[in-house]
Amino acid sequence: MNKNLRAHPMKNPIILALDVDTRDQALKIADDLSDIVGGIKLGPRLCLRYGMDFVKEMAQRAPIFLDNKHFDIPSTMEAAVRASFEAGASLVTVHALSGKEALTRMAAVEKELNQQRPFRILAVTILTSWDQNSLPVNMKSQPIAQHVTELASLVKDSGLSGVVCSPHELDLLQNRDLYLVTPGIRFSMQDSGDQKRIMGPKEALRAGASALVVGRPILEASNIKEAATDFVMAMYEEK
Repeated sequence: MNKNLRAHPMKNPIILALDVDTRDQALKIADDLSDIVGGIKLGPRLCLRYGMDFVKEMAQRAPIFLDNKHFDIPSTMEAAVRASFEAGASLVTVHALSGKEALTRMAAVEKELNQQRPFRILAVTILTSWDQNSLPVNMKSQPIAQHVTELASLVKDSGLSGVVCSPHELDLLQNRDLYLVTPGIRFSMQDSGDQKRIMGPKEALRAGASALVVGRPILEASNIKEAATDFVMAMYEEK
């Protein structure tokens, strides 16, 4: 297990992406799985419907990764990050493409808030739902891997150390002293869904991941407790 896991209160690196539609669904799943997974990821799907009081309620159950991917002027991003912290989030996301000024400001906010409790701001590089053909026209001239490494360098130079990347870029970043969070985690036989750049849990950890985001392979399983346990146990298999 990556040594960087000590940076916040997660008991293992598996973060459940809780992409469901209702508060009751979310609370039931959180109650069922909070003793198994290391944390729970919430995004706009639930946050916009139920607000920050819902985030506070969820934070009583498990460490919360609030994945709203803020991309705005620096002052607005700072206000959003502070509101996320006040609601109990342990991890939040911003876009690395927001630029050096915004990321430097985020690093200062992270340092300040960490004096109160463990808290990390993660910068999203290139969405795992994109492949080379999906890139915006003005980004197609460079391969995804180059975009990711350049953005990760920008994040590091700005004073942040948390990065979200696909598992396919882990080997490019693993020796940069970064906390690497990766979605797109699947067992080989599972449907990739929206994700274009995927990998198994054991392989991703071996490649340098600090935390793994898993959603549909757990939520769409016939037995979600067994599915979540399978992902946790995969970390301890022989490598």
